[in-house]
Amino acid sequence: MRTILNRLLVPALLVLGPASPAYSADTYQRVGGRTSQPIGHYEYCLSNMTDCSITAFTLRPVKLNRKKWAEMLEANRLANSTIKPVTDKDLYGVEELWTLPQTSGDCEDYVLMKRKYLMDRGWPASSLLATVVLQTNGDGHAVLTVRTDRGDFILDNLDDNILSWELTDYKFLKRQSAAFSGYWEDILDTRLSVASIERAN
Repeated sequence: MRTILNRLLVPALLVLGPASPAYSADTYQRVGGRTSQPIGHYEYCLSNMTDCSITAFTLRPVKLNRKKWAEMLEANRLANSTIKPVTDKDLYGVEELWTLPQTSGDCEDYVLMKRKYLMDRGWPASSLLATVVLQTNGDGHAVLTVRTDRGDFILDNLDDNILSWELTDYKFLKRQSAAFSGYWEDILDTRLSVASIERAN
């Protein structure tokens, strides 16, 4: 029940209330060092060098307000409602192909579409990071991490709700670097170990 209430209350608190002290350090993902770029993103970058060569002049996250929250909701809703989920194998005959979808695509294609939608509305690339996670069944998945001054949020083709990252059921592995869009960084996901300690106590 507590988790459900958190999921319902977080968006309203974030848009209407103060940034602190309502949020802990877990509201923001912690990243480690540079790591390997997913092969699909590497191949995408070969054809989209401009999108993969963006250097951030500041790493300050977007200031979240009503307008920005509405844009996040619309980006998630539009992609999730208009793109038919299809695997790259079924659509293109290959295991992995990152591309902006037209009518169909898989998880990373949704990510690219949502990222472009928000960038077209003035959002900086440094706040819109493709992210690789593991689902509870062990399958790999891609989501969009949106960095804001109220925490990191997840836009997901498997969920029309926008959740703070620490409220999702995923294990977070790595994401695009906020500093340079062609690099990737490890995510230090300590939530599971912290949760285990809390349950033990």
